[in-house]
Amino acid sequence: MASTLLKDGYTAEYIENLAELVHEQDPFFNRERFITNIFCDNWKKKPLKERMQHIACCLRLSLPDNYRDCIEVLKPVAQAIGGGAQGDLLSMYFPEFVSLFGIKNYKTSIKALEWFTQYSSSEFAIRAFLIQYPEKTLIQMQKWAEHKNYHVRRLASEGCRPRLPWGVALAEFKKDPAPILPILEKLKADDSLYVRRSVANNLNDISKDHPKLVLSLAEQWFQDESNDIRWVVKHGCRTLLKTPEPRALELFGYSGTQHVSLKAWKADKSVAVGDNFSFACRLEANQPVNLGKLRLEYAIHFLRANQSWSKRVFKISEGDVNECHKSVQKSHSFKLLTTRKYYPGKHKLQLLVNGKVFKEAEFDLIN
Repeated sequence: MASTLLKDGYTAEYIENLAELVHEQDPFFNRERFITNIFCDNWKKKPLKERMQHIACCLRLSLPDNYRDCIEVLKPVAQAIGGGAQGDLLSMYFPEFVSLFGIKNYKTSIKALEWFTQYSSSEFAIRAFLIQYPEKTLIQMQKWAEHKNYHVRRLASEGCRPRLPWGVALAEFKKDPAPILPILEKLKADDSLYVRRSVANNLNDISKDHPKLVLSLAEQWFQDESNDIRWVVKHGCRTLLKTPEPRALELFGYSGTQHVSLKAWKADKSVAVGDNFSFACRLEANQPVNLGKLRLEYAIHFLRANQSWSKRVFKISEGDVNECHKSVQKSHSFKLLTTRKYYPGKHKLQLLVNGKVFKEAEFDLIN
């Protein structure tokens, strides 16, 4: 069964319900005009973010001229149509409305984003205000880090991620992340996993530009005995572990491989696009002792159109191996995806144990 795309959640029924909810708050809201504007000729071709922007623009056309009045109309609508433990992604056109039309009305817009994020997520919209009003927006986000609502606390962390996927990159924080570290410090032990995961993702973003800074912070935080904080540190160092960064591996106990040997290696020599590539082996301790802490990964060097390679690392397993041997069997799918284009030709495989390359092999990808 084909998976449903998020953008397809904007069904006719959804848009009609939205129009009715807005009309309940504003009797002058023209429902028919709004619905007609939404389903324009190129609606089906619009990706998710463009659909959110389009809905926000169509709302603006049928709402009062005064921006503050628009916000007062939309706030109860967002409460009625959005919500959920991890926000409602479909409702992100509410904060998008603020980003598009409220950038010159800071006070009203910041309060609106705080409200809307509780029923959606303002993580993308807040970035326009961080760029336009960096100092006072950062002060506001530090206050949000102490908010009673966990959605708002998450916004404090998620909204200032330097490299938020699908969001505008925050160049100043990529250059110098120091201003956002107090926010992460406040939230690293938050009661909500939803918030702590955002802190970890923020750390991971920072590690791509400032690995030494994150390593020092990780070593400091990891001294805390809280499993929650240690999880944040581990998840926040995931790119450093894949790099691999020796300090990160050592921090989590994945530093030694002298006691491990590779046996019984098998790997496919070729694979067709659409099929699975498989490999297997056995890891054995050189002495009659347990293998101990092992982080097992494999890397595939995908052939590019220009005949260079693009490396990607995938985790197999990690943790204590309380035996003197471990069998490894793994398959990698070369199923066609919209997010990756495959080029037939020579590819490379690497097996990594605690960050060290234990085996390299080549295989052909064929049509």
